[in-house]
This record gives sequence, C-alpha cells and structure tokens, in this order.
Amino acid sequence: MFAKSVSDSCIADRPADALPRIRQLLTLVLVLTSLSTLIALLEERLGIPALGSALAVVQQEATAISALVLPQAQPEAVPADDLRHVALAEFLAKRYKVAQDLTLDFVRIAHAEGARVGLDPLLIMAVIAVESRFNPIAESVMGAKGLMQIIPRFHTDKLAAFGGERAVFQPEANIRVGTRILREYLTKTGNLGIALQMYAGALNDDNDTYTTKVLGEKQRLQQVVATLAEPAAGTTRVSQRRERKPEMPLGERI
Repeated sequence: MFAKSVSDSCIADRPADALPRIRQLLTLVLVLTSLSTLIALLEERLGIPALGSALAVVQQEATAISALVLPQAQPEAVPADDLRHVALAEFLAKRYKVAQDLTLDFVRIAHAEGARVGLDPLLIMAVIAVESRFNPIAESVMGAKGLMQIIPRFHTDKLAAFGGERAVFQPEANIRVGTRILREYLTKTGNLGIALQMYAGALNDDNDTYTTKVLGEKQRLQQVVATLAEPAAGTTRVSQRRERKPEMPLGERI
C-alpha cells in the first residue's frame, strides 16, 4: 500500500529537534487508528475482502509508529537481596513444613539483625532451624521459648526492650534477642564453636554435637544461596559443585 514504510522513514530522517516531529507522529497514529476503525467497519458491513489487507497494513504502520514515539515499558530488575531472601524462604518452607510467607519474614529479620550486630544471617537461620525448626511458638520442657529457644528468666534485660517476657513469642523480638545473645558469647570467647555450645548450654559435650548440627545446616543454606550465582548449564553446575570446597567457619573448633 505504501512504497516506503512510514516507520522506516521516521527512523532514517529523525531531526535533531524531535519534539515537533513526535507531535506529528502522534497525530499520524491517531489518524491511522481512526482509519483502521473505518476500514474494519466497512469490511464488516460491505464484505469487501480487499479491505482486510488494507486494514492489516494500516494497523502495522500504527503499531510501528507508536513504538517509536511512546515510551516502552522495561521490566524491573529484581534486587539480588530479594532473590536471595525468596530462595532461602522457599527452601526453609519446604524443609520445615512452614508457610513461605512466614519463613520470608524470618529470613529478612535474620538478615537485618545479622547486619546490625555483625553476625552471618545464615548462621542465625541455622540456629533457628536446629532450635525450633522455624516454629515461632515452640517451647521446651526447660522453658526455652520461640524461634531461637530463649529462656526468658535468663535474659529479662534484653527482652525488656521489646515489652518484657511475653515478647519472646514475637518472631522479630525473639530473633533479635537470640542473635544478640549469640553475639555476646562469640565476643566473649572469640570462638564460634564454643559460643554455639554455650548457646545450647552444652559446654560439657566434648563431641560438639550442637555446633556440628548448626554448621551443617548453615552449609545447606550456603548451597541454596550459591545456586543463585551458578550458570544454568547442568554440566558446568555439576563440575563447579564438585570443585567447591566447604568453607571453614571463623573460629570453628577443630
């Protein structure tokens, strides 16, 4: 229908001052749209087959011009931290049979508090996994409560900042208090293994059973995070996993 596509000429001949030309193109889009509507109406009422071809050309030109002058929506990039949090939450939800929206909240709180006190959030989540399996209302026969199994009578000073002992079942308060307890033990001892055994009240365990469980869980979480950075190719991913050496946690007892 047209010897040269209108959209082609627009690309080749666009002047430096584009605003007047853009207005003209917008007007042309409106005209073509109106023409398209008219052709469709005539084709429907008169039944002329040739009008179908004309309609297709007009619609194609209107679409091409619209793409030139109208801003195109760009997909929003998902922050890396969000991808990390969601991946961890999905893994934990499946592993411990907890709703994913809850585990996502716990993951975000652990990251925020870990950054605040200088503690690896994966370590915090590993402690939660071992202590309560991500059950915010867990309670032991010894009186330990909540996600990180805090015994309120031993930490009334820390819980006071969150409203008292009842706050022990509030996930954010529990994680923040538990994280600070562990941070204090680590600062005091300078040894992650001893700090973890102190947290569990198991300093007399020469086999460091609690430390082994927590660090094993942390390693599983590290693998979840590592998969986000690995290439999609299956063979490459397998080879990288074989070559990856396990990290030695800072201060871990030998």
